[in-house]
Amino acid sequence: MTRVCRCSRSNPKCLVKAMKNTTICILSVLCAVLSLPSLAQQTDRPAYRNPQLPVAARAKDLVSRMTLEEKVSQLGHTADAIPRLGIPQYDWWNEGLHGVARAGTATVFPQAIGMAAMFDEPLMHRIAGVIGTEFRAKYAEKVHPDGSTDWYRGLTVWSPNINIFRDPRWGRGQETYGEDPYLTSRLAVAFITGLQGNDARYLQTVATAKHFAVHSGPESTRHTVDVQASKHDMEDTYLPAFRASIMEAKVGSVMCAYNSLNGQPACANDDLLKTHLRADWGFKGYVVSDCGAVVDIFAGHHYAKTMEEGAADAFRAGTDLICGVPPQQRVKTEKDALEKAVRQGLLPESNLDQALQRLYEARFRLGLFDPPASVPYSKIAAAENDTAAHRQLALQAARESIVLLKNSGALLPLKKTYSTIAVIGPDADNLDALVGNYNGDPSKPVTLLTGIKQRFAPAKVIYAIGTGLTGPAEGQAEQEAMAAVHQADVVIMALGLSPRIEGEEMRVSLEGFAGGDRTKLDLPAPQEKLLERVCAEGKPVVLVVMGGGAIAVNWADKHVPAILEAWYSGGEGGAAIAEVLAGDYSPSGRLPVTFYSSVDQLPDFSDYSMAKRTYRYFPGEPLYPFGYGLSYTSFSYREPKVEPAQVPANGTVKVSVQVGNTGKVEGDEVVQLYLSHAGVAGAPLRELAGIKRVHLKPGEQTTVSFAVANRQLSIVDQAGKRRIVPGSVEVWVGGGQSAVRAGLSKPAGAKTQFTIAGTATLPD
Repeated sequence: MTRVCRCSRSNPKCLVKAMKNTTICILSVLCAVLSLPSLAQQTDRPAYRNPQLPVAARAKDLVSRMTLEEKVSQLGHTADAIPRLGIPQYDWWNEGLHGVARAGTATVFPQAIGMAAMFDEPLMHRIAGVIGTEFRAKYAEKVHPDGSTDWYRGLTVWSPNINIFRDPRWGRGQETYGEDPYLTSRLAVAFITGLQGNDARYLQTVATAKHFAVHSGPESTRHTVDVQASKHDMEDTYLPAFRASIMEAKVGSVMCAYNSLNGQPACANDDLLKTHLRADWGFKGYVVSDCGAVVDIFAGHHYAKTMEEGAADAFRAGTDLICGVPPQQRVKTEKDALEKAVRQGLLPESNLDQALQRLYEARFRLGLFDPPASVPYSKIAAAENDTAAHRQLALQAARESIVLLKNSGALLPLKKTYSTIAVIGPDADNLDALVGNYNGDPSKPVTLLTGIKQRFAPAKVIYAIGTGLTGPAEGQAEQEAMAAVHQADVVIMALGLSPRIEGEEMRVSLEGFAGGDRTKLDLPAPQEKLLERVCAEGKPVVLVVMGGGAIAVNWADKHVPAILEAWYSGGEGGAAIAEVLAGDYSPSGRLPVTFYSSVDQLPDFSDYSMAKRTYRYFPGEPLYPFGYGLSYTSFSYREPKVEPAQVPANGTVKVSVQVGNTGKVEGDEVVQLYLSHAGVAGAPLRELAGIKRVHLKPGEQTTVSFAVANRQLSIVDQAGKRRIVPGSVEVWVGGGQSAVRAGLSKPAGAKTQFTIAGTATLPD
């Protein structure tokens, strides 16, 4: 500022100079004042609106500005708008088990159990990436001008279901990756990282690992049962996939289960939510309740005396978000109980702040409060949903999921030209048999009937339903089926189950079914009767089994020449099955579950002990073992090696083998590594420790290697501690388990062994 001189009326020149300098000064101050609004905007802008700040700081700032009522309004699956803070409504509830679900048209991949049968981590990752893209496309299509979203149109995905399919009677087992904790862990990591994306700053979507923990049926008791699970079974079977999802995949969310576990409801369980999730595994994301599980703390388990106490128990233990039932009421009951719990002194308001901190960190990481130009996933347009390329990937997944269980006399592939083909069965032209549950709507679904008509043109294809799923079909369905058989040169039968009779807490009470679960493992009686009658005609018969789990096809195994397990194979399933039947693709799927001969081989369904369950602890002879699957070609395994032959407790052993295609057609081999700790207490009979899928042309060979270390070298003792113990470890590398029942083709493979020298106790 120019210095103003001292002057007076007696010095006019000085006075003029002073006035001039004063004008300059005033103008400078005025300019400064006029520039203040832009500076104020930068200085006074709420921290939560600043994309340059860490998400934790932004979330903390936003939560600090909310009233108690506003805080509570954010803690249900529908989070209300808070206009004064510029917060739009957001619906957290979105389903994406094997494609965007319940939001209209989307690419529908095989049901989760079918994707598990691929035994293909890289493909699973690609599939999940596509599902994440389609969630972004759906969001872009329906997001409102104020930023609010509709139900099933958000970016927080309640998938994957990584519970262990411990018993084939469980109707929701179709949603899982099977019975093995290692396979489930690897596929969970692949799926979660694909969904969430690979950007260092933003998430494509938030994945949710569910249901934490042990949830695996029966459906009829899930709201009231107190599951008793030993420390050994928890560490050995029920927890590994959740641990991997958090520590490896950095999953953003976990859903707590309906059931109680060892005396505490899962959504108020200190051991699960505090000890394992936060303390042992360092989980930084948010926990959402299964839908209605907070009510169950009071009304189902009677763990709390009132709804207010139940809500307080959940949030003290670490639940952060309530999914309520019925959803149309927007969890009003639970929200009211939560607010009352705070006002009554049952729950500190700081617990709500902690939950909101986690929830808003997730919303900030999704970029929901940032300029779209700065969020890379905002570039995904609505047109990127259900594209031709995505459907092609679904076709590839369906191909890899199909398991060839039997091929007597090399009936398959159908190389001979058949002039007339009969397609028979309730699943032959049934959309349900493609999509399973928690599904989207395929825009161009290819049923088995459609696929066969397309692939085997110009053959005459005759279709007859033959029977209903569990009872007679309308009209003369069976005189029609037999008439088709009489005209046909070959018969393809599509039998099995449907999501209408197996699934989540269903109102189903039929012979062999109860509440969504099964009470028997056989084909439903009307279908079995139809199969036997068709086979009695002496025509070549191929049985295609569809469903969400193991079906005991004992009669078919003895009398039907060829059997395919196709699961719920997705929107392109019929095309994939037809390709396999024709020999365009050599089947390469493997069973992610044990196929038992009957329920008589199993413990009680309500017994959650893993003793005598799954291939790891089942001492009997199954119909088809875990990991089993045939091919149209053959493979050899030579020169198995282990390096070093003696490994320290903190070391790594490399197992390698030469795998060759010794057949006449190209195809995939699913190489499986199994370890056995003979005579070690707590160890399973054998345990999957590595999988790799390789594609080989006739005469081609390759070296397949596995690095085995740390937890893959360990066993779990009876106290639930994971330990590496000294001793000899038997190794089998092959296309399936080394032990199969008489009458099954033993998979090619090779044996070797190594020795562990030393001991170690691994962290929980």
